[in-house]
Amino acid sequence: MENNQYLEVFIDESKENLQTINDQLLQLENTPQDITIVEEIFRAAHTLKGMSSTMGYQDISNLTHKMENVLDRVRKEEISVDSSMLDVVFESVDDLEAMLVDVQEGGDGAKNVEKVVVKLQNIEEGRDPSVSAASSSGEESVSVPSQEFQLDEFVQAVLAESSEQGLHNYHVTVTLRNDCMLKAARVFMVFEVLEQLGEVVQSRPDAEALENEQFDHAFDVLIVTDKDIEEIKTKIMKVSEIDKVEVQNYSLPPSEPETEEKAEQSEEAKQSEKEKAVAEPPKKEAEDKNKKVANKTIRVNIDRLDDLMNLFEELVIDRGRLEQIATDLNNSELTETVERMSRVSGDLQSIILNMRMVPVEQVFNRFPRMVRQISRDLEKDINLEIIGQETELDRTVIDEIGDPLVHLIRNALDHGIETPEVRKEKGKAPEGNLELKAYHSGNHVFIEISDDGAGINREKVVQKAISNGVVTREQADNMSNDKVNELIMASGFSTADEVSDLSGRGVGLDVVRNTIESLGGTITIQSELDAGSTFSIQLPLTLSIISVMLVEVQKEKYAIPLSSIIETAIVSKEDIMHAHNKKVIDFRGKVVPLVFLGDIFEVPEELEDDGYYSLVMVRKGDKMAGLVVNSFIGQQEVVLKSLGDYLSNVFAISGATILGDGQVALIIDSNALIK
Repeated sequence: MENNQYLEVFIDESKENLQTINDQLLQLENTPQDITIVEEIFRAAHTLKGMSSTMGYQDISNLTHKMENVLDRVRKEEISVDSSMLDVVFESVDDLEAMLVDVQEGGDGAKNVEKVVVKLQNIEEGRDPSVSAASSSGEESVSVPSQEFQLDEFVQAVLAESSEQGLHNYHVTVTLRNDCMLKAARVFMVFEVLEQLGEVVQSRPDAEALENEQFDHAFDVLIVTDKDIEEIKTKIMKVSEIDKVEVQNYSLPPSEPETEEKAEQSEEAKQSEKEKAVAEPPKKEAEDKNKKVANKTIRVNIDRLDDLMNLFEELVIDRGRLEQIATDLNNSELTETVERMSRVSGDLQSIILNMRMVPVEQVFNRFPRMVRQISRDLEKDINLEIIGQETELDRTVIDEIGDPLVHLIRNALDHGIETPEVRKEKGKAPEGNLELKAYHSGNHVFIEISDDGAGINREKVVQKAISNGVVTREQADNMSNDKVNELIMASGFSTADEVSDLSGRGVGLDVVRNTIESLGGTITIQSELDAGSTFSIQLPLTLSIISVMLVEVQKEKYAIPLSSIIETAIVSKEDIMHAHNKKVIDFRGKVVPLVFLGDIFEVPEELEDDGYYSLVMVRKGDKMAGLVVNSFIGQQEVVLKSLGDYLSNVFAISGATILGDGQVALIIDSNALIK
């Protein structure tokens, strides 16, 4: 049966079921006696098992079946819920997520899950889950299962021949560090080492996926070599940013057991189908009850929404052109028609933008599980509170904001919140609090990460900044606390006393800031020693259609995003002052430097000076600048267009737009102009 047409639905629903399992497991940890939560987890697991079996992803179905057996015994109160049991179930969910990612990337969903299966089996049979596969089976070695690599006849012949020649067949698993920035480069360096040691036969994922960084942090390689295991490990570990290397002897599985295993899988698949058939009637009944609700929702491929958005952007450009023509012709009927079309297209714009909006819950829902694991690793007691997860953001922003938030949360857990012992000494409750909050304000969304930890130590940051040559002692003494806090986002800056797996490598906060600024957002930090810190991120609702102030520089038109403008002003040249060889003005008691756009963009001078400067006052955090222009045209909504690959590094220009009269206006990136 051809299942490709159902693949997207399978992936979406499987993700939803895994997220349900994750959320309910966290609740179960807090209320282990609540059997209704176990029932909810069991139903989600059962649905996932049935779907994966129907789609032919037997490895996913088999692992879910093992997990389901454990949940069934908990449901029958034959097994009690504790942390060690939940750790194993969480581990199996991680494997299921990895297998689903493999399916999404075009794979078959196969993964070596022998270790977690043995742990689940031990729990089901009432044994200690930490007992290894070898101990539970009575064998001393664990062979690598054939499902890890899909071997064709040629590769099998090569492996068989190498054994006859006295060479070794090794299965090498390389795990990169979590903070590895250039995974593809590290993979390339590892392969160079392996090719010097022997012949690389196969990799998992394949070479193309590795090159495109379509893997988590670990990859597997089959190699034929005459070297020993220790030499291979030693040489690979010399490559930077490698966390660990595991090398095992690889032996081709005999054909008979494989046949038996397939027979068992087939039998298990049949059983799964029977169970699914039994479970179907109540599911159908539930669907009938909610039929009216279900019919109001359809799944739409995001590419179609992107195409719709692109077409509407062209419509916005033509709308601006029509408005310009109507103004020039001064025809009342045409003007009335254009005004009506503008209102209708404005409503259409709101609907299309709302279609692209998704709740930040899609990003936030991964954090409870992450906080649980990190707090256990750090031996800290942390309470996570999430507020405003229904707040909506454009999908393009959602796709980019996940990694910065992960880093800020890890930073708060590692550096911010103290250990229970230290908190008690400071007179605090032993349990630390971490708050993740999202809310709308105007045309922006704010996301705040707050903790009640140690806060930022001003003197420690200043000392580090001075030693790194970022600032001088004199400059540091004159800096406000907010200015000092911003220093921790300088490139390569870290105040960690020792490097940990979580943070302290001097990489991260500068990347966070750059990512947020590339989205047209800003990040600010407020902190009080021993009271905690708050990282506040301001993001635009959407990135494709923006409100701008159109200005003229000589006879060229430019657009400045309204999100960064404080106000406009006209000042006399007599009010201009000089400081540090730069022209500045006194703006409401604050010295603000002037940026002459004509000089920055080398615009030819065609207009005469009139003794006044027209200024657009812009802000980046608490820094300001006055952009000098010749005249203001007015406010307008424009479509942000990329400059393309050939003009990717133009200074202080973030894109372009087409105006109503057909002219192209460049959109100024005011953040780049504020130093």
